[in-house]
Amino acid sequence: MRSFVSPFAASAAFAIIVLSSSAASAETAAEPPVICAALTVAAPAKLIASCSALIDNPATPEADRLDAMVTRAAALHGNGQTDKALAEIDAVIARDPNRARAFRARGEILRTSGKKEAAFESLNQAIRLEPDNANGYESRGNVFNNAGKYDRAIQDYDEALRLKPDFAQAFSDRGAAWYFKGEYQKAIADYDEAIRLEPNRARSYTNRGAAYKKLGRIERALDDETAAIRIDPSQPEFFDNRGLSLAGNGDYKQAIVDYNEAIKIRPEAKFLTNRGDAYQAIKDYDRAIADYDAAVRLDSTFQRAYNNRGAAWRGKGDRARAMQDYAEAVRLNPSDKTAAENYQQIALEVERLGALTTQTNLPSFNCATAKRPVEKAICADPGLARLDRDINDVFLRAIASAEADSHRAALALTQQQRDFIEKRNASFGRHSYDLRQAMAERLEKLNTIARP
Repeated sequence: MRSFVSPFAASAAFAIIVLSSSAASAETAAEPPVICAALTVAAPAKLIASCSALIDNPATPEADRLDAMVTRAAALHGNGQTDKALAEIDAVIARDPNRARAFRARGEILRTSGKKEAAFESLNQAIRLEPDNANGYESRGNVFNNAGKYDRAIQDYDEALRLKPDFAQAFSDRGAAWYFKGEYQKAIADYDEAIRLEPNRARSYTNRGAAYKKLGRIERALDDETAAIRIDPSQPEFFDNRGLSLAGNGDYKQAIVDYNEAIKIRPEAKFLTNRGDAYQAIKDYDRAIADYDAAVRLDSTFQRAYNNRGAAWRGKGDRARAMQDYAEAVRLNPSDKTAAENYQQIALEVERLGALTTQTNLPSFNCATAKRPVEKAICADPGLARLDRDINDVFLRAIASAEADSHRAALALTQQQRDFIEKRNASFGRHSYDLRQAMAERLEKLNTIARP
């Protein structure tokens, strides 16, 4: 997606959310008791309880008990108990090694756990056992999709649809494969069919909206994302996606409203960063920086937050902090051309401003020959330059005073100063290192030593 913040910010990211054969939603008081059956839509805890009652009932036939165990395993996985879920599936297979549904369930659990190779093995076995079951091809297509093998995914979805022409989920997931291939019109056609077959599947709407957004049809994207929220307002990604569309349309204030909702449901680094981008677009740099700070606290490796926070610091005129953040963004992802260009631009700006800095704002070293990024940052910032000069001045006074009393004390003080500079040079650019604070603390310490 094209960046909506500015040329210096990394493009805001959105994703086709999750490829799955079913989606769970919260029950309401008006819903009937939960039935332990395949593809039952219910809260995992309630489904586990329903299936457990069936499994523990001595009157339950063996075949029904094994089916209930597979259903319970899927619910356990949905409840965050993946190891227990896989153990349950293994127990079913041990008792009936020809039960294809157990292999399909294990494949889905492994796929959503990121274990693609193991998922392939289970789903291949499921297809061998039941070659005419569309669900096996649909599930294996999802693994190919997750692995970036979109043509192979489409082949599996085609086979699933040949076996089951009204398979709405297969249309929706094939639409995702077309989307990832950049075939947005084909993706929309598949989402159209998925929505025709199942008009209440929220993810089909938000994913179709993503395809419309790629084609620049923002109003259609907004319609779809609004429909997804209306159907299922519990998913923060739906609000985030609509926020991105609103921001792409220049409506940053309304985008912030949607980001607020996403963050309220589930705080994530990407949601906070997107809201920070919207604040930055309206030049509310302090709020933007607060959101980027919160994002990196949640995920210290979320590279886009550093890059975009660097842009916000640059907007505030704090080139030193901008340079630190851009440096961290490049370190986290050296292949990010946007971050690399941002770093190069700010480094050149720092160097140019350093050369133009007046004599009264010069630090203790020669900016014309400065090579280290930290030195260039000091040269570019009058406040940092003054701190550096003051540190040097107070250090020289402290050395003179120490030498008068003890040569050894003077040598120790010199080593302390060298240690400070070496740590400053090595630490600059790390997100946890505040150059201004470190220099201020060093100056305070030297002043304490230099006082008579």
